[in-house]
Amino acid sequence: MPQVVFAFERQGLPVPKYRITIQQDGSAVYDGEEMPQAIGPDPAPAGPAQPFHSQVILTSATTGRIFALGQKLNRFNISCSSKAKNIADTGTKSLTYTAPDGSGSCTYNYSENKDVQALTETLQAIAETMDEGRRLDYLHRYDRLGLDAAMIYLTQEVSDGHALEVGTIAPSLRSISADAMVIQRVRAKADALLTLVPAGSESH
Repeated sequence: MPQVVFAFERQGLPVPKYRITIQQDGSAVYDGEEMPQAIGPDPAPAGPAQPFHSQVILTSATTGRIFALGQKLNRFNISCSSKAKNIADTGTKSLTYTAPDGSGSCTYNYSENKDVQALTETLQAIAETMDEGRRLDYLHRYDRLGLDAAMIYLTQEVSDGHALEVGTIAPSLRSISADAMVIQRVRAKADALLTLVPAGSESH
């Protein structure tokens, strides 16, 4: 089955390294490394990056857009990296397309190709949602009061289009919604986000 892989690496970020592997049927694996999370106002705890691994299902609309762009970009058999000098380091990114009828890959920090930019933004927005989902799980377990600010942030990111595929974190949102120990406005925001998930597209 054809698959697209997006890999990202940049030191100094909360998630300095990750990879998203997407199959044409919408099944996807998101794995990488995450720095230990801080609770409340305390500085970030020191320690090695912790690995994470998630298996999710993406909507057919997003999956179709990803593969359509991959084919439009000649399965990434292109030069996608900008030749301009003095571009800020936004992380090393690579796109790989693997299929029976052809494969390819390209690596870049920044691309001037509008289709590469659009695909990068989509894939990073999926990663953003799942990163926020892990943070919600962590706060729900260790710092319920911290959920308020985290949910406000996630709701805004979704509204701005910077976080996509809310269905990938539906179990986390349902858990918060059902917890009577969580303040009502946080539960209401979780419910509101769950209404954005198309029927039958939730990850479990």
